[in-house]
Amino acid sequence: MWIVAIGWMYVVTLMAATAPSVVGGIMTFFGFGMLPLSLVLYIAGVRFRRRPRPQPPAPMPAPADDD
Repeated sequence: MWIVAIGWMYVVTLMAATAPSVVGGIMTFFGFGMLPLSLVLYIAGVRFRRRPRPQPPAPMPAPADDD
């Protein structure tokens, strides 16, 4: 998933670099890059945030001292 995100940002950065104006480049970068990618990564990360975290094993009880 990360390699796709990195590749997409690379393509969008090149698109923004070839824009005819600085404002157009910034709008291209945020409109086609940062905003959609952040939304997709947020939605894709919901699965990992909802997964229950593994609980550490319970400590063994101390042996009873029968004197």
